[in-house]
Amino acid sequence: MEIIQTTDAFKALVENIKSTTDGYRDPLAFGVCRVDLGQLNVEKSLQATYPLINWDENFGSAAIFIRALAEQGITVDFTQSEVVCNINLDFLKSCLAAFTPYSDEAYGDAHKNIQVISALYAQIINSGSLEGEFKVTFIFDDAPLESVEASYLKLYAISQAKVPLRDINLNGAFGVLPNVAWSQGQPIELDYLREFEIELKLANEYPHIDFVDKFPRFLQHIIPADNTRILDTSKVRFGAQLAAGTTVMPGASYINFNAGTTGSVMVEGRISSSAIVGDGSDVGGGASILGVLSGTDGNPISIGKNTLLGANSTCGIPLGDACIIDAGLAILEGTKIGIYPDELKKIMEVNTNAKMEGEIFKAKQLSFFNGLHFRQNSLTGEITASRSTREIKLNADLH
Repeated sequence: MEIIQTTDAFKALVENIKSTTDGYRDPLAFGVCRVDLGQLNVEKSLQATYPLINWDENFGSAAIFIRALAEQGITVDFTQSEVVCNINLDFLKSCLAAFTPYSDEAYGDAHKNIQVISALYAQIINSGSLEGEFKVTFIFDDAPLESVEASYLKLYAISQAKVPLRDINLNGAFGVLPNVAWSQGQPIELDYLREFEIELKLANEYPHIDFVDKFPRFLQHIIPADNTRILDTSKVRFGAQLAAGTTVMPGASYINFNAGTTGSVMVEGRISSSAIVGDGSDVGGGASILGVLSGTDGNPISIGKNTLLGANSTCGIPLGDACIIDAGLAILEGTKIGIYPDELKKIMEVNTNAKMEGEIFKAKQLSFFNGLHFRQNSLTGEITASRSTREIKLNADLH
């Protein structure tokens, strides 16, 4: 690619690429990544690290990447839902030539792709790289995943809040992500460890294994907000989304991928996959929010704002704002809940769109209701719901 001198020439080049490339379409997402390859299967991708992801943005950079690939004889198939291509020094040179009009500008958000290309070019010039170690990934459709690289790109999009939770298709991720041993943030093939176990152990080179999983940990890839605290790296899986102000305590806490918080939340319990917790809520010690595979008939659970799940409680229905489940209580879809007439009237006053008659209900009928307080009669064992009179407030100094 020839050196582009002006921003107008750059824009003209982008339009030319889009108009002359057969089947061209803007990608939904794209990015350059460093790939950890297998120790035994050296062409197998184990992990993809993206210094920057583009989600429904920066289409000019995408066009330049596609032209730079074409100059290396690599044709992007726009009919595919995702495309992953190896990149080399010539690819980087072509991109830098096109980006010349912006090379002297500060690296703001609009020019982060230039920073990625420049930093990678300098790294390769200074130290070299392994074949296949760096790749560019394009996602054109939000379809089931087919590669490790595209899977990581989508997980980044969730964890960086580029997309809302439960908003993109993650089907196929478990099939394409390999189960690996993780040691100090690096993935190691289990087959490699089995193949060379004797040699590694005799040489005192057998790695310290932190955990074995298909997913890395959140903090291996994501820098959280300044007022977000994660006191144990094992408690948050990559692909979770944590809003600023969230605190994840050690012990029984855990946040799975495609789950998380939308505001300042205290997490001392478990937020299963696809569960979402609203601002100001408190997931008490050992409390558990069921996931779509944990007994909710596939219905994802949302917890509203300023809601308290008491210690060791279980929540199996979506809750609205200002609700309380007492400690140790399990509220599942089929749980029978007693609501007496005076309390039902008070509950209806804050849930004006609902129509309820009777005294015994299944908990599922109370989904998304605001202002509920679930408790159990210690004499009869009956589980009841009443109008909550307590406002849950987190300690502002801690969030």
